[in-house]
Amino acid sequence: MRFQLLGPLALADGPDVVVLQPSKPVILLAALLLHANSTVSAEYLQRAVWGEDQPATAKAALQTCVLRLRRLFTKHGVTGTSIEAVPGGYRITAGPPTLDLLGFRDQVRRATALAGDPEAELYTLKDALSLWQGSLLANVRSDVLHRDEVPRLSEERLRAVERVCDLLLGLGRCGEALVDLWTATRVYPGHERFHEQLIEALYRTGRQSQALAEYRRVKGFLLDELGVDPSPSLRQLELSILRGEDLGAGGGSGAGGIRGAVGIRGAVGALEPAPAAPDPGSTPRVVRGEAVPLPAPAPGVGPVPAVPHFTGREAEAAAMAARLTAPPPPDAGGQRPLTVLVSGAPGIGKSALAQHVAHLVRDSFPAGRLLVRMTRADGHPRTADEVAAEVAAALGSGRAGERALLVLDDVVDAGQVRPLLTSPDLAVVVTSRMGLGGLIATHGGWVHRLTAFTEAESYALLLAALGTERVEAEPRAARQLAALCGHFPAALRILTARLLTRPGLRLGDAVDWLGDDPLARLTLTDSPDHSVSGLFDRALGRLDPRLSEAFLRIGSGPPELLGGTGSTGGPEGAGRTGSHPPVPEDVLEQLADAGLLEDGPPGPYRIHDLLRAHLRRTVRIRNRRTEKV
Repeated sequence: MRFQLLGPLALADGPDVVVLQPSKPVILLAALLLHANSTVSAEYLQRAVWGEDQPATAKAALQTCVLRLRRLFTKHGVTGTSIEAVPGGYRITAGPPTLDLLGFRDQVRRATALAGDPEAELYTLKDALSLWQGSLLANVRSDVLHRDEVPRLSEERLRAVERVCDLLLGLGRCGEALVDLWTATRVYPGHERFHEQLIEALYRTGRQSQALAEYRRVKGFLLDELGVDPSPSLRQLELSILRGEDLGAGGGSGAGGIRGAVGIRGAVGALEPAPAAPDPGSTPRVVRGEAVPLPAPAPGVGPVPAVPHFTGREAEAAAMAARLTAPPPPDAGGQRPLTVLVSGAPGIGKSALAQHVAHLVRDSFPAGRLLVRMTRADGHPRTADEVAAEVAAALGSGRAGERALLVLDDVVDAGQVRPLLTSPDLAVVVTSRMGLGGLIATHGGWVHRLTAFTEAESYALLLAALGTERVEAEPRAARQLAALCGHFPAALRILTARLLTRPGLRLGDAVDWLGDDPLARLTLTDSPDHSVSGLFDRALGRLDPRLSEAFLRIGSGPPELLGGTGSTGGPEGAGRTGSHPPVPEDVLEQLADAGLLEDGPPGPYRIHDLLRAHLRRTVRIRNRRTEKV
């Protein structure tokens, strides 16, 4: 049995993994594992489980919690590991084979010892990073652990990622480094070292204009959001690019040059990468236009990040920007409409559009622009009171009369939003898979429901991500790739990430490769969470089980179940086919409201081809398992 701490806390037995449900014994287990092989004081464990305001019976309750944790071990067949009561507290014993955190640290130590062999060091570090399985302790509901432990552990990962990028650049594998660096610079916008690496990688792959544009982007962010200039090394890098200097490993910027001598520089309090909300850390946060150091930033609130390679959605972006910046109507008494709702299927680009628009309208919101994560890393919604308190703390007292913009990302229901619609100084953009008709009915606003890209938008995204030279050398193949992705934004993003790691792969060859099995190929092998199938699975997991079953039946059945060609026609006849049970209209409406069905034609509804293929594959796999049983 192996404990997995680098992600949601889980128990693994070979290929079988059980993610533990949030509970106080799970918090206790996390606190002990974070300090494995050491005595953890009872006082610290009590604070971790109950917070700073502990009940009077905390000492006795801790003993009960230990008993419950031991029963949990018995339930899941954990042997060879026990919770020991020792003077002053408790202790759990583990080693690299039984705890992934210790395995990660052991691999990092091995990599450090291989500093004279860049290829071996790179391989060992990548092996270490593969142990991270998502947002750290996503299912552990402890403010103390997320405040005190998560930033420290995330910093260890951040240093390893930075060293991997150093090694890739030193080995001349700049295209491969770009994949990690695009993500790193957007997750950690104030971490200059990642930006420096990205700019160098772009320049050394022949993309000088993109490298300079990236420098201008990070310079603007640092000045506008933090009020500081780029570091001397970033400014020197820009000058070297303008002079056309050689930045190869031999020029002193690779793993064997400056970075190899300096090692890791300027690391910030690490945040877990996304799709998860940022964890607490020590990075300064912008509050009403000023960089204010906060001791314990809210885990779900932070500055709105920029979106790399944003393309398409021009009409939607312009309309949203106009509505957010429009003066109040004459009869509104100075009040402005508060809400713009961006809805649509999972992976359709709702968050990207909202964040892009937030940057377009930045001058109209001098009090700041905040991205507010409305769901936890495990997909569960955050409470309205929790979010409201964090937003109030982030905005502070501020400057009276100045407007702030909130981007409420991945809202699950209208109840999460209403408590935030109380101030005339707040404009709110909501992204949600749900239609949230009740919210619009009670509070007004505008709705933008997104669908797949047009062919032109897909082609523009490929141009922006892969570069004009590569795409325009094979325009027909580029359009075929976009069609195989169904012009679905998430699929196109994953495809371009994979192609960036294979700069020598012809687009025409990629068409055959992707066409063999699009669902299997639209995943990032080093980050399995980034996959089209995983995206759809998580969306299905949010549904009521009865809706999920109905959707699987609809998606794997004939088109007539959607009320299309061959059906009896009309809403009252939707789904009435001879050999299949009818699908009630309210079920179809709920699935459409959840963003999983799109409006026709043909028929009242339709399913995106990639989603239909996923549903059919899911049913085939389930049927095969049933047959084996």
